[in-house]
Amino acid sequence: MEQQKPRVAIQGIRASFHEEAAFKFFGENITTIECNSFKQTFDKLQAREADYVVMAIENSIAGSILPNYSLLLSYNFPVVGEIYLPIQLHLMGLPGVKFEDIKTAMSHPIAIRQCDDFFNDHPQLKVVESSDTAACAKRIREEQLTDTVAIANSLAAKLYDLQILERRIESNKKNFTRFLILTHQENAKNIPANKASLCFQVSNEVGSLAKVLNILAEEGVNMSKIQSMPVLGKRNEYNFYVDVEWEDGKAYDAAIRQVLKYTHNFNILGEYKRFIEE
Repeated sequence: MEQQKPRVAIQGIRASFHEEAAFKFFGENITTIECNSFKQTFDKLQAREADYVVMAIENSIAGSILPNYSLLLSYNFPVVGEIYLPIQLHLMGLPGVKFEDIKTAMSHPIAIRQCDDFFNDHPQLKVVESSDTAACAKRIREEQLTDTVAIANSLAAKLYDLQILERRIESNKKNFTRFLILTHQENAKNIPANKASLCFQVSNEVGSLAKVLNILAEEGVNMSKIQSMPVLGKRNEYNFYVDVEWEDGKAYDAAIRQVLKYTHNFNILGEYKRFIEE
């Protein structure tokens, strides 16, 4: 019996950075489920119309994507992996179009901001914001726009048969986005783990958070990320989202047992293998 391809829900359309991240994690033998929003990706997973969600959670320039932390807590699907994707942005148009013919460049607002130096050097270009990098590339192909270019990845250029006029126009060549992989509870069993995403609250007293962080340090568990978000409708109360890494699983287990004494509304959002670039 032929094994079914994993159905992976992404925000955006095919050839977006989310699909590129999905390919990097799963390989290209997947079925991509295109969604209009991050919430819709979770709804697809909830309805069993997708097997996995790939969701951006932070960018090294733009920072954390705060609304997505709320989705993690609201839907409670386990995180089963992560991927870090270098963000490489190219200027692309229809084959045969020359740079001097270009009047308009369009892309996602964050992608545009990441190309400030390029646009400062070419002030004659009108910049138009859109909801998705790959959607801009697709529009150029479908509407045969000869005076417009898109800023997107090389996957979009390949899929929509566009010519890359300028490569690597992003200002910061070391920019990356971190993506989380989520799935149903039953798919999360028996995953080898050395990293976890946690969420908890602490009392509004001096040193409450420090106690938790000290426990992690004393047990040799590394905190690689901390993000706070206000609890909706509750003044001076915060959810702390913390990523931890460990070499010794027993040290992690011991740290969690102790942390539970000093926190409330404690959730393990996922235990998974930390990403290492090969």
